[in-house]
Amino acid sequence: MFERYYRELLNFLARSVRDRETAAELAQESFARVYAAQREGTTVRDARALLYKIARNLVTDGHRRAQAHGQPAPCDISDDSASFDAQAGSESLEPDVALASRQRFEAIASVVDTLPPRCREAFMLVKFDGLTHAETAARMGIAVKTVEMQVQIALELCWTRLEAFDGIATGAHPSRTPRRRSGQ
Repeated sequence: MFERYYRELLNFLARSVRDRETAAELAQESFARVYAAQREGTTVRDARALLYKIARNLVTDGHRRAQAHGQPAPCDISDDSASFDAQAGSESLEPDVALASRQRFEAIASVVDTLPPRCREAFMLVKFDGLTHAETAARMGIAVKTVEMQVQIALELCWTRLEAFDGIATGAHPSRTPRRRSGQ
């Protein structure tokens, strides 16, 4: 599915948001949500249609977030006036980028699949369904601190797996901050 629809979906999203990096992130998120639905047992009859529906919803969510923060909204989905060729990167690099992206996704998916059930559920609700920690806690019937802890555990395992995949020393990721022990 990835090889068949990635470039097409990426082109659609690049025209929609007029930013190749954002489009790539949205495409990856769209595929992640389809794969997550399949892993949860959902039968996907038309993967292409579901990918586009998810992608459109992600673009719409981006518009709403931008408006809520007082930022100008990205370009409309229906605006095809921009030339895609002006935004596209080198086509010779595209298969490598797609393959690397898929391999990274599969590395994360393998980690998520091995998480304990409660940890996996909290992680999926927060990261894939977009629920807040409080909404997740209410849905799962657990404390918000428990959700935060479960999501943190899952994120740490994902970062560790990505670091191993990328050949980076553990703890080197710039977005991670070292935990301070009490008394330090």
